[in-house]
Parts: sequence; structure tokens; C-alpha cells
Amino acid sequence: MSTGPSVDGGASGTVPGTGGTSALEQPAPARRIDEFLHAVLERGGSDLHFVAGDPPRIRLYGELQSLREDRLDQDLVRDLLYEIMTRRAMERLEELDGADFAYMIPGVSRFRVNVFRHIGGLGAVFRAIPSRALTLDQLNMPEAVRSLCRTTNGLILVTGKTGSGKSTTLAAMIDDINARVKGHILTIEDPIEFVHPRRNCLVSQREVGIHSPSFAEALHSALREDPDVVLVGELRDFETMSIAVTAAEMGILVMGTLHTNGAAATVDRIVNAFPSDKQAHVRTMLSTSLRGVISQQLIQRADRRGRVAALEILINTPAVSNLIRQGKLDQLENTMQSGAQHGMRTMDSAIQELLDKNLITGRSAYEKASNKQRFEQLKDIG
Repeated sequence: MSTGPSVDGGASGTVPGTGGTSALEQPAPARRIDEFLHAVLERGGSDLHFVAGDPPRIRLYGELQSLREDRLDQDLVRDLLYEIMTRRAMERLEELDGADFAYMIPGVSRFRVNVFRHIGGLGAVFRAIPSRALTLDQLNMPEAVRSLCRTTNGLILVTGKTGSGKSTTLAAMIDDINARVKGHILTIEDPIEFVHPRRNCLVSQREVGIHSPSFAEALHSALREDPDVVLVGELRDFETMSIAVTAAEMGILVMGTLHTNGAAATVDRIVNAFPSDKQAHVRTMLSTSLRGVISQQLIQRADRRGRVAALEILINTPAVSNLIRQGKLDQLENTMQSGAQHGMRTMDSAIQELLDKNLITGRSAYEKASNKQRFEQLKDIG
């Protein structure tokens, strides 16, 4: 876990004058939970569900599977989790019966961890985070996403339900900016997930609860820290959204996530987070500061060897800006359907493209589509 606001990829790690390695570089002792986490990574899984009273389970390509048949003992789960929890996480668990923190197996992977109490004792879910961000090329991102990375100000949102790959997409976009631009990238996360080395940019990474009491407070402070790009891990509340929109209006490139399904629903969610007497003003601000919305979900591949992302993309063209300003958000989908020349697409169009390339089955297309009727005749194929 990061212990300071900046991440330096160029530190030598040696003690001056000794020629030896510092204590920070000494191999960390293996923890007993590592055995389970290694098993997840070896199978290509994304999550470990480690819950007292149940067998350990792995999420593999979207489906939960048992890692072992024997049920986890309550005392074992408590001991293994307390072995890796930070002091702050322990305090939050005692106070709130749940806590979030990051855990790392050096040289292997980082994990985002949520620990919680339940009827059988303690439980935890570990989300595997690659040791370095994937690139836009590796994720096969469309040109519209690459174009959004080349904007220098405004608001870019990546949305979708939990586990839809939002963090992975944003990390790839940050990595692209880091490789091309000389500037200051500031990330605000809870907890820090991808650790970005300094390439062309100065990268400062702050963790809510350790380096700042809240997203809103860290974002407010960011306005005085001369950032070119600010990544907000989650736009959770009115105050955070308000500062994010203001920062975008000030000429900063602000990137963030929301747990919404669909680009139009994302705009509506932000507008409705504000008091009714301020919503017209917010729509006007969004009409000029919003650069784009990427709404995504992951769909199991037809060969069942992984998942592929389906992306709905909204680009803020003059037509889109006008609809947002006038509050005609129900017409945004029609604009996306006719805006292919600008890189826009609806979720169903993205699913159809994956289906045409035989990357997903008809059954998966039907299950994930917004308009089920469009894929009705394919629901039994696959």
C-alpha cells in the first residue's frame, strides 16, 4: 500500500554509502492468505471470496466457483485477515463492521480488499489488480476513447456496475496521458488501486482515509495543487460532484467513475444530485464541460476463456450539448445512435458488434442488452 501522496517509479532503493538494499526492498514475509490469492491468479480469476462458514470461492470470467470444498473456519478467517489488515482498517472494522484497504504481494499483484462482518463471523472479498496498468492497445479500446485521452480539460466519466472494469479503463487512460504529456496527474482513490510510475508526468496518488478525510476534501485541495489531470475514484456525493464539475470548468481534466448504467442515466444522476433550483445551472455547466461518458459492462467470451468489454460511448457534440442544456436527456440515446461518425455508440450497438465478430454468444447478447427484443431470436444460441 502506498504510504505517501506521491509514487516514484525511479527510486533506487539503496542506502547511500552502503551499496546494499534498504529495508524497504527486503522480501516481505509470506502471509497465509497469499496461498489462496496465488491460486486465484494462477487460474486467471478476478476475485477471491473468503467468507467464514463457506468454502473459499473464486470469480472466474464472471462466475463464482469453489476453490476448495471444505468450509472456512471462523477463527481461521479472522486470524488470516487480521494478519494483513492495517491499523486503520482494524479500527474501521470495529467501528463500522466493515473496512476497505489495499494489500500487495510484492512482485506479484495488488488487491483491493473489503472486510465485513456477517452472520458467520468475518468475510472478505479480494479484487486482483494487475501490477501495472494495461494499455489502451491491450484493452483494444476504440478511437473515441483515445480521442478523449487527448483532451486537456473538462469532465470524462467512466460508468458501470461494480466489477465492470471501470478502474482498468481509467488506469489505461491515465497511462496513455502519462506517456504523452508533461504535467501533473493527481489521483484520489479509496483505496489506491493501480500504482502509476512517473513517466512524462509527475504522479501524486492520495488515498481517502489516509491522506485525506474524504473525496470532497481531497478534490477541494487538488484545486490548489496545480494539477493538469485529476482522477476521482468515485463521485459518491453532491459535494464531490459539485467540486468535480467546477474543476472541469476551471480548465482541469477531471476523470471519474459513477455506478450508473448508461450514458444518459449518468448525466441524469449528476443533475439530480443537485437541489432543484440549481439543476438548470448544472445542466448549463455540463453542456460545456462534459467531454464524454463511457458506460461499460463485461460479457463472457464465446470460448469461455475470459470476458470482453462492451462500451457505450457518448461524446459531447454540439447536438448533445444542446440536449443537456435543455434537459432533454431522454433524447440522448437517439443522438448516440446517429452519432457514429463522432465515435458514439449505444450499448446494444456495442453488443451487436461483439456478436458480429463471434466474440460473444447470442444468449449473452440477449442477457446483457438494453433492448431485449432486438436479440430475442438469439437468446437460445450459445
